[in-house]
Amino acid sequence: MKGFFRNNGGLLVVAAVLLAALLAILSAITGANPITNALQVITRPVGSLTSGISNWFQGQHDRLTGYDQLLEENETLKEQLAELEEQVREGQDALRENERLQSLLGVAQEHPDWTYASATVIQRSTTNWANQITISVGSGQEVEAGDCVIDQYGNLVGVVKEVGTNWALVDTLLDPGMELGVRVARTDDSAMAQGDFTLMGEGKLRMTYIPQDAQLISGDQVTTSGLGGKYPGGLLVGQVESIETEADGISRSALLNPSADVENIRYVYVITNFEG
Repeated sequence: MKGFFRNNGGLLVVAAVLLAALLAILSAITGANPITNALQVITRPVGSLTSGISNWFQGQHDRLTGYDQLLEENETLKEQLAELEEQVREGQDALRENERLQSLLGVAQEHPDWTYASATVIQRSTTNWANQITISVGSGQEVEAGDCVIDQYGNLVGVVKEVGTNWALVDTLLDPGMELGVRVARTDDSAMAQGDFTLMGEGKLRMTYIPQDAQLISGDQVTTSGLGGKYPGGLLVGQVESIETEADGISRSALLNPSADVENIRYVYVITNFEG
């Protein structure tokens, strides 16, 4: 290699001078530095690649940041939707309560001397031996054992059996222990309505002690008699479905369909005071 430069040094110097002159001429003609252009040709792809990688990472960062923001906005919207749904439910409950009170208003106008405690059915106890409900009012709302429980239309649901501070156990009309004096509205005949083990599963009760000369027909309405002052009179108990003759061939009984939806009712009213 040293021999090469020793033998050809002069030629190399001449070539270098010619190359410099050529570059000077090209620079003068094009106005651009060929060496600079060459460097740009070499470095431009690298710069483009670096810029592309930087832009990709920036794009991923922006996308993840935007995704997080969307998640936050989505959670906010879910919370707002839940609040709106709760407001709608409260509004619907208030509307239904208003409708029930409007219906009860008719009963209250007929009996302005009665007082009521509004309640919700919180438990049902239906067995082979009992048909009872537990409601959400008690002695704290002046509810007492023996108070009548009605629906919004004034139909008798049952009678309070036991009372706690904020609850009461109610024997419904279907309970075998239920027994109260009734009156047939059309004929003014008095009788006794009683719960019956054999009829409880059918959602019916029995009317007994029917006068022999009573001319009852299917569909007759039966109300509380109010005799004795234990219960208020005029509460609708049910309708006569059929009349049967007892085994002695003389006594008669009737099957009653209760007017209140005893098995599905959710809202009731306790008559806490009435004028006998």
